[in-house]
Amino acid sequence: MKAQSELEALIELMAKLPGLGPRSARRAVLHLLRKRAQQMAPLASAMARVAETTRECLNCGNIATSERCAICKSEKRANGELCVVEDVADLWAMERAGVFKGRYHVLGGTLSALDAVGPEELRIPALVDRVADEQISEVILALNATVEGQTTAHYVADQLEGRVTVTSLAQGVPIGGELDYLDDGTIGAALRARKSL
Repeated sequence: MKAQSELEALIELMAKLPGLGPRSARRAVLHLLRKRAQQMAPLASAMARVAETTRECLNCGNIATSERCAICKSEKRANGELCVVEDVADLWAMERAGVFKGRYHVLGGTLSALDAVGPEELRIPALVDRVADEQISEVILALNATVEGQTTAHYVADQLEGRVTVTSLAQGVPIGGELDYLDDGTIGAALRARKSL
């Protein structure tokens, strides 16, 4: 009975992961049990190491193994550009694209009156301090095109007004996108952000 309850506890924990529900978690756990030596043991070991060694970068909020992440330590990245993102997954997406060569600032979410998330719950005061302390010439707001993301972007822009140039990512038709499949908001944003060829 004890083994069964431990197995159920593992399934319940796995079901809390993004993208996994109870059925998917059950399948994943059963797969891991069948591949115990090849996958379960190394996975458990890797998870224990990551839990032990990783922390939040004190400067930007990225995940690091020391007080400052590799991006914040790199002098090559100190070019005056600071890209503000909602969370670490967004930072990693920007890095995957390989086009931004500056530094980042992770807010840790977005402003939300419904969820009682105000500026103090996010890393907005730390952002204002970084702009004052570091040689930042441009803050690029790379926040999601949601109501909360745009509200946060406007709030951050207001906080930084007169201190630094604030820009945001362009919004509109994605590369390879077809107009027939786009929502009205995306088409509207693309039309407003049009440029000459």
